[in-house]
Amino acid sequence: MRSVNMVNYTELRNKYRIVVDKTTDTQLACLTHYLQNQKNGVSQFYREPAIEYYKNLDLVEDIDLFSEYCPIFWDIPFPSPVKPKFKFIDLFAGIGGIRLAYQTLGGKSVFTSEIDHFAKKTYEANFGEVPFGDITKIDERNIPDHDLLLAGFPCQPFSIAGVSKKNSLGRDHGFLDLTQGTLFFDVARIIEAKRPRAFMLENVKNLRSHDSGRTFLVIENTLRELGYSVYAKILDGQHFVPQHRERIIIVGFDRDEFNGEENFEFPKLNKSAKSFKDILEPHPDAKYSLTNHLWQYLQDYAKKHKAKGNGFGFGLTDLNGISRTLSARYYKDGSEILIPQIGMNPRRLTPRECARLQGFPDKFVIPVSDTSAYKQFGNSVVVPLIQSVGKKIVKILVNE
Repeated sequence: MRSVNMVNYTELRNKYRIVVDKTTDTQLACLTHYLQNQKNGVSQFYREPAIEYYKNLDLVEDIDLFSEYCPIFWDIPFPSPVKPKFKFIDLFAGIGGIRLAYQTLGGKSVFTSEIDHFAKKTYEANFGEVPFGDITKIDERNIPDHDLLLAGFPCQPFSIAGVSKKNSLGRDHGFLDLTQGTLFFDVARIIEAKRPRAFMLENVKNLRSHDSGRTFLVIENTLRELGYSVYAKILDGQHFVPQHRERIIIVGFDRDEFNGEENFEFPKLNKSAKSFKDILEPHPDAKYSLTNHLWQYLQDYAKKHKAKGNGFGFGLTDLNGISRTLSARYYKDGSEILIPQIGMNPRRLTPRECARLQGFPDKFVIPVSDTSAYKQFGNSVVVPLIQSVGKKIVKILVNE
């Protein structure tokens, strides 16, 4: 319940102009991170730039955020736990699917980073925190200590031939040098600097086979060189939601703390009891039905490729089964997941149905356009799958 002395986050959001757009800068991220971390020893990382932002607003000071603790009623869909069990950071955060999973398990995020401002808008609307921007420009020394590093980092190809900037981290050679110029390097440098007790990384299934397995070998060896026991497995979201979605999950534990005796195992997954029809809205807007022109185009396109022996084409989803993988390109034509309609052209998913297909609860706020929402959910994770892995990791962290 809300205390009479508390101030709503919504009030602060309006008063201090916490609005996410293309002009959103680091100071706003510092302000929201400061508000989220007033009582856990982390606020000093964000205090000075937060004060600077506050002063620049030139407001009549009726709520003093910085001289003493300011109790806030977090009237947002997903507030942080009051008594967290562990601290984590959320890199390449997207719209917060990984955060949602680990926050549900009792974790407290102390740092978030995401470069896309539309995704930042969705993130702030649900978690009351504006992520920092480009991770390549963030000094790892400015990131608070944490128990667990989480990252759904993008997969980029990197060459094993030739080592660039060998002395960048005070060493002549090593696997970390091989990842220079990729976003995985930024994950690795933060792990090296902050020494989290554990990490969980998520990526596309093809990471394991990319460049005949050499890309994954560099990643795996880099993490081991940094002093971590490494576990990796490809898991399918269809065990939790009616969607075939395979992703590789990489988990690591600090060998200095656990001595390789953490006994981690990936969860054993049972078949989901859900079918595709369970995530559908009863009365979707007519705008989601395909136009005659687009429907004809997709049929002609599929026919042309079938004649050539190719498998390209639209996918009419079995309402009693599962769908194909939702992708970030779904906004273009919705062809990979089309919903049959009796006596009508098929339709694409609504953004809310996309959210459900990824395991997001219905109270998750979608404050952006349909086009942005399709991209965001297509780039996100199956939340309950991540949570099932998280349970195994958190059990080790908390028990230890």
